[in-house]
Amino acid sequence: MSYEAGNYDVIVIGAGHAGCEAALASARMGCETVLITLNLDMVAFMPCNPSIGGPAKGHVVREIDALGGEMGKNIDKTFIQMRMLNTGKGPAVHALRAQADKFDYQHTMKETIEKQERLTLRQGMVEELIVEDGVCRGVVTKTGAKVYGKAVIVTTGTYLRGKVIIGDLMYESGPNNQQPSVNLSHNLRSLGFELVRFKTGTPPRILKESIDFDKTVIQPGDDNPKFFSYETTESSNEQIPCWLTYTSGETHDIIQQNLHRAPMFSGAIEGTGPRYCPSIEDKVVRFSDKPKHQIFLEPEGRNTSEYYVQGLSTSMPEDVQLSILHSIPGLEQARMMRTGYAIEYDAIVPTQLKPSLETKRIPHLFTAGQINGTSGYEEAAGQGIMAGINAARCVQGKEPVILDRSLGYIGVLIDDLVTKGTNEPYRLLTSRAEYRLLLRHDNADLRLTQLGYEIGLIDESRYRRFLHKKETVELELQRLRSTKARPTELVQSVLKEAGSVELTNAVDLESLLRRPEIVYYHIEKISPSPFELTAEMKEQVEIQLKYSGYIEKQLLQVERLRKMESKKIPSDIDYSVIHGIAMEAKQKLTNIRPISIGQASRISGVTPADISILLVYLEHYNKVVAARG
Repeated sequence: MSYEAGNYDVIVIGAGHAGCEAALASARMGCETVLITLNLDMVAFMPCNPSIGGPAKGHVVREIDALGGEMGKNIDKTFIQMRMLNTGKGPAVHALRAQADKFDYQHTMKETIEKQERLTLRQGMVEELIVEDGVCRGVVTKTGAKVYGKAVIVTTGTYLRGKVIIGDLMYESGPNNQQPSVNLSHNLRSLGFELVRFKTGTPPRILKESIDFDKTVIQPGDDNPKFFSYETTESSNEQIPCWLTYTSGETHDIIQQNLHRAPMFSGAIEGTGPRYCPSIEDKVVRFSDKPKHQIFLEPEGRNTSEYYVQGLSTSMPEDVQLSILHSIPGLEQARMMRTGYAIEYDAIVPTQLKPSLETKRIPHLFTAGQINGTSGYEEAAGQGIMAGINAARCVQGKEPVILDRSLGYIGVLIDDLVTKGTNEPYRLLTSRAEYRLLLRHDNADLRLTQLGYEIGLIDESRYRRFLHKKETVELELQRLRSTKARPTELVQSVLKEAGSVELTNAVDLESLLRRPEIVYYHIEKISPSPFELTAEMKEQVEIQLKYSGYIEKQLLQVERLRKMESKKIPSDIDYSVIHGIAMEAKQKLTNIRPISIGQASRISGVTPADISILLVYLEHYNKVVAARG
């Protein structure tokens, strides 16, 4: 028996990293929101590595925070280690990474959700979407509850027809032996959505007391850690080290001898796995010339002895996994607490989505996270906040918010998905962003906080602090451009200390700071600023000056991109009647239905010649439409 179980503005299915951000954004924008999840004890659960951030992923977390999301605040509260990666390289690839207390992370996020106004958290298994007159109007749960809403966001992660694989053992399951979602997957197919089968995996977990740390190399956190959220200024969290070891020749021999028992080589695994996070058996086969591979031992929390064996993702049989562990220096006596496994699941082909993450087939239905073919908590959360924003704006009768590729890694991620699709679990990389010098860890607020404020996710006090920072940085930049340094004894001694060439005549402070060996610290000694600059402001000043030439070049490229993006393509264009466009391009354009010339130009199989013909056709088409009045 079914029954009516309430009416909401926005319904979110699944409380993983995408669902949490989607629900919080929707509620904070004034929509009555319900977040329905299989198990209330698994809100914001980390089924894989207990960490947040890293190259490109850390940038996404900063962007989520700049927009007014929660992931950055949550990891700042619950981290057990914080490290800035790639500090020996340029600022475009600096990336913050945190080890999380995975249990504290969950509980803190759940508490935030429970306390959020206009947000209801409910346990339930959604099995069917309510579609009336072609529009999504709600959901039906396994218990017969009919929940109605003006917009629905599906964020089911790896639960859709989930199947766990360990050696020749296979069984239906979500991550960590949770219930899979089977009927919802069938329902999506029945509604006409094209699904694909993907795979991901996780390594074994071992007991801390069984590790010989003397045979490993300590990996401590930073002495003066930075944070993900612009609202976090300090932390009293005690940092816990990770540890580095390596596979051995014996490890590789064990894997080679047991490849016939490996599901990914025996044909037992149907789904496509992530190229950039391969299993250990895949690494040994693909990189057979390498004598060893890195293995990081990462604590799962402060109050547990469970350690995550990063780099040892596997679906080998349990006995083989144990042998592999015992062949690694420091793990000779390791006691396995949880077995590694692969998990297969259904995902939606993401070219069926608009850039707003609303489905093209069914209005008011949005999807976000791993259901869209991505991997990683951060990619999921980035999609989640955008789906939440756009579902709320859909309900409010407003235009969707679409981040272009020059505004954020989230824009790159979504554009790649909806324009190009993906034939494997998609992972963000800094190399995917053509404007990565503009999309830095340090300047996410300068790129996105204004937008976060305008859509209602950044409050007034935070916005005022942001404006103060922006203004102070600009004032200091102006001061450095207009203030001269003369060859005084003080100036020459500072330059000598920095290993820089001494002055023969006066130069402006901007020119001095552009020297590679000079940092803002040296400028402060020569000419202290009259403005009160935080460490964050000083960093911003230095980066903007040192890289100004490169930044200006990228801004010119962005301007050219904007002209392409501003040329909109009407949604009712019939590509089949456009003469001169190649057949492959017609098929791709018809399938993806790009919203602009810029997006059309990024579709694989659409050539510059096709774009030129399309531009000519659109000019004629627009004149005809205008003449009709």
